[in-house]
Amino acid sequence: MTKKVKPRLSRGLRDLLPDQMLARQWMIDKVRGVYELYGFAPLATPAIEYLDVLRGSAGEEAQGSIFRVTNKEEEELGLRFDLTVPLARVFAQYQQELPRPFRRYQVASVWRGDKPDKGRYREFTQFDLDSVGVAPEIADTEIVAGMCDSLAALGVERYRVRFSSRALLTLLLEHAEIAAERAAGVFRVLDKLDKIGAEKVRRELTTGYRDQSGDIIEGLGLTAAQVDRIEAFLAIREASRAAVIAALRELFRGLPGADETIDSVARISGHLAALGYGDDQVALDLSIARGLAYYTGPVFEAVLLDAPQFGSVFGGGRYDDLVTRFTGQPVPAVGASMGVDRLLAALTHLGKVDDRKSTSQVLVTRMDRDLTRDYLQLTWELRRAGVPAELFLGKPGSVGKQLKYADRMGIPLAILFGSNEKEAGVVTVKDLDAGRRQAASVESRAEWLHQRPGQLEVQRSDLVAKVREILDAV
Repeated sequence: MTKKVKPRLSRGLRDLLPDQMLARQWMIDKVRGVYELYGFAPLATPAIEYLDVLRGSAGEEAQGSIFRVTNKEEEELGLRFDLTVPLARVFAQYQQELPRPFRRYQVASVWRGDKPDKGRYREFTQFDLDSVGVAPEIADTEIVAGMCDSLAALGVERYRVRFSSRALLTLLLEHAEIAAERAAGVFRVLDKLDKIGAEKVRRELTTGYRDQSGDIIEGLGLTAAQVDRIEAFLAIREASRAAVIAALRELFRGLPGADETIDSVARISGHLAALGYGDDQVALDLSIARGLAYYTGPVFEAVLLDAPQFGSVFGGGRYDDLVTRFTGQPVPAVGASMGVDRLLAALTHLGKVDDRKSTSQVLVTRMDRDLTRDYLQLTWELRRAGVPAELFLGKPGSVGKQLKYADRMGIPLAILFGSNEKEAGVVTVKDLDAGRRQAASVESRAEWLHQRPGQLEVQRSDLVAKVREILDAV
């Protein structure tokens, strides 16, 4: 006898059932439509990369979370932790074949060995768009615009894309007299601002502190004067991008390279204004740092204003040095990544996601076993006309049971066809959604049976046309 195996999953992993997958596909299809409207093309890469490809790309935190993989050849391999590093590898490997700029989108799973928590999984999905091989600020502008248009396509009325620049943070280090080699540590702490608050950020930049769990958070050892200058920079929070830019010019007045860096940010802001993306949609927020170490220029994050508890649902930036690891030559690049799982959770919270459990729009019921071929013909007639239709495959007979199945699966229409309908040359179409709405106003069962709300007879030859008419009206 075969030993029984307990069905289970490793910590931090999960199954996605059909209703969850349908919601994800709906969201991904909407965003894919935006990306392709912009002219981005799809790319797929393997889940497994050589460890030396993954290592040294994104800082200590990301590197420490890489899942290692073994094969028969005993090569050092790992699961990708994002889609950007594989993109850099692809561009370097196929640079003679690929156009420049190379503009691609990719949706796929990534893996990080972080500690599992509520809403935090070790496998999750990212949806990226990137332009590789293009330097002007117009490319950064396009990525920000793509973020805005994707959220709008998903029905989000109130969102805000916040952007800043790692180059501004480099100016800040010079302004605060902090050594350049300390940049990664400082940026990592600043990236926690929304999560832990200004006071804990200050303590981590200086002496450190003990968190609620009792763990000691080591400080970076900056002086109070240095942190005061950082806080003065972060305190620049104006209502318009233009006002933030003016404040930056004042703060960094006389600092070498400041005018050039601020001009670059100003050009992005000006491009966005020309395209109609106002300060209410895109804000210049100097607290944005982004945790991954490979960012070199502008950085972006998007939040939903009516669901701020979900944090950043979209993020990215410019990473001009990442491809250089593979080519030895500077290759400019910019992109953004949508967190599919987090954004979907936020959209569900906001009631933006359809909770259907089936792809079918019509259920063809089976009332009489002798009419099986008629039911097959009805179903295939709808399918060949492009109407998603499902033939009930359970035991024929009880129509009530079959209609309950349609209700449970969220199928809006049902086809009823028995010997009487066949003899009369008609088909009964039941609009389940309309029936539910009308039934709410019917006072008695007798009245309901007399009216049969949401139910109508059509000529057999008119079935497809009538079904399309009803579905188009929904």
